[in-house]
Amino acid sequence: MSTVLPTAAGAPSSVLASAVSKIKWRILPLFVVMFIANYIDRVNIGFVRTHLEADLGIGAAAFGFGAGVFFLAYALFEVPSNILQQRFGAKAWLTRIMATWGIVATGMAFVQGETSFYVMRFLLGVAEAGFFPGVVYYFTQWLPNAERGKAMAIFLSGSALASVVSGPLSGALLQIEGGGLHGWQWMFIIEGVASILLCFVVWFCLDSKPSDAKWLTDAERRELETVIAAEQKEREKSKPGHVSMFSLLRDSRIALFCFIYFAIQLTIYGATFWLPSIIKKMGHYTDFQIGLFNSIPWIISIAAMYMFASLAARFKHQQMWVAIALVIAATGMFMSTVGGPVFAFVAICFAGIGFKAASALFWPIPQAYLDARIAAAVIALINSLGNLGGFVAPTTFGYLEQKTGSIQGGLYGLAAASLVAAALVFLTRVPKK
Repeated sequence: MSTVLPTAAGAPSSVLASAVSKIKWRILPLFVVMFIANYIDRVNIGFVRTHLEADLGIGAAAFGFGAGVFFLAYALFEVPSNILQQRFGAKAWLTRIMATWGIVATGMAFVQGETSFYVMRFLLGVAEAGFFPGVVYYFTQWLPNAERGKAMAIFLSGSALASVVSGPLSGALLQIEGGGLHGWQWMFIIEGVASILLCFVVWFCLDSKPSDAKWLTDAERRELETVIAAEQKEREKSKPGHVSMFSLLRDSRIALFCFIYFAIQLTIYGATFWLPSIIKKMGHYTDFQIGLFNSIPWIISIAAMYMFASLAARFKHQQMWVAIALVIAATGMFMSTVGGPVFAFVAICFAGIGFKAASALFWPIPQAYLDARIAAAVIALINSLGNLGGFVAPTTFGYLEQKTGSIQGGLYGLAAASLVAAALVFLTRVPKK
């Protein structure tokens, strides 16, 4: 059922509602599929850690650094990528991002040792940089303010779905042998080629601006452009058009947002890259069985995301719900250190209830604080710096395991970071308007 949205003048417009409905059905599913492919290609190395060690001699510390260096490159090149998207248009630039990350992801099959492993993971980060903020920016050009938050929630569900799918899919592909290649090489090739093929779908289905969309009627295009232009004009009255990254970080609340999201991502990627290794210690399982076990925490986390979202919508206090989710994550991570591998797996399933819900609940807080005109830039900054948690967590875990034979200290660190973030989130209150 379509929603009747206000026009720029405040009158209801079924034409605008029809345009928004078409955008949601045509563009959102494509972005969700792209996000699933994106997420799988960045985290699939978690399933091949033991294979890389056996075949290439890549130890725990080298694996951890290689897993993390992706996020360092991603952070360095995310803002330049966003600028280039504005110059070349979303259609060309998002297709380019998909094509290059698919090529590099495929090339991961041919790494020969630590150095080439580092180089390819860094290049994968360069290739993928700008995808997330690029989609956010795309929404600002295509959707009115009232519809953007809902679109973001649907888009973000792609990472949760990818977390569930990646385990069984990668586990099944790892069992392919033939053509002189190992299973882990076939996994990289098949998943990378899938992204390359998807870029052709993106090229033919995506339009850069509403004015390019032949699938909208003339009236729908005019109404949509009028409303979005009016909202933009309203924002321009009170806010500057361009601010630098450093001036953004001088805003203590934006810096706080960056730290909180960093803490959340720290825990998510700590679990993502090391969970398959923990499962492997539970018993003698095939790669496919490990992949199935790996999907369990993420299935639980998806249910938790929707449960927390419903509670936050019913009992209004976004900061409180983020804090509760982070405390659950901290408790699960701490408990994973006090028992054997099976108990650790159960504890991480419990932690998953918290860290994934916290990630989804977090974004409405900065969105409520930010002026929409600079929202895309700030979201890119928060995402870029926050994703450095994906560098710190696996790098630290790998170093600890190689030096001490245990990742227990890293799990303590994740628990502590979540607790600190839970306390700090109450400092992000937005004054009532």
